[in-house]
Amino acid sequence: MSLTLVLGGARSGKSRHAESLFTALPQPWLYLATAQAFDDEMRERIATHRERRGAEWQTVEAPLDLPAALLRARTQPALVDCLTLWLSNLLLGERDLDAAANALETALMQRTAATVLVSNEVGLGIVPDNALARRFRDAAGTLHQRLAARADRVVFTVAGLPMVVK
Repeated sequence: MSLTLVLGGARSGKSRHAESLFTALPQPWLYLATAQAFDDEMRERIATHRERRGAEWQTVEAPLDLPAALLRARTQPALVDCLTLWLSNLLLGERDLDAAANALETALMQRTAATVLVSNEVGLGIVPDNALARRFRDAAGTLHQRLAARADRVVFTVAGLPMVVK
């Protein structure tokens, strides 16, 4: 099993890079989508992501129970896009973030197929002005550190350019 963590800012090319990592892997590939379409703008973003992918991708929506979705497909190459949306869903749903991160790590350790995780690096900007945003930023940073420690490879994308960090 290999684990790759792809980090970057908004519109940095992280999803496109993550998808490109699957060309040498056996099909079908699993796309675990964590976004929830609560408004038109988000529906459009989701549609744009779907348009990029061909028939070799199977999309499964996993806005909250990402660990279970990963376990159900433990032998299938999987792309999770994205961890920060998953974290937002958990936070806004008042879920236990530490327990969810533990469950995610456990699921990842039980997988036998390649897994690529996409996430937004949100710690490079200013300190947020409200408690919820600071809690989110801190939780994302902690989750990224935990997963980077487990990952075989960590890639940071900037302006569409992937930089291997680990």
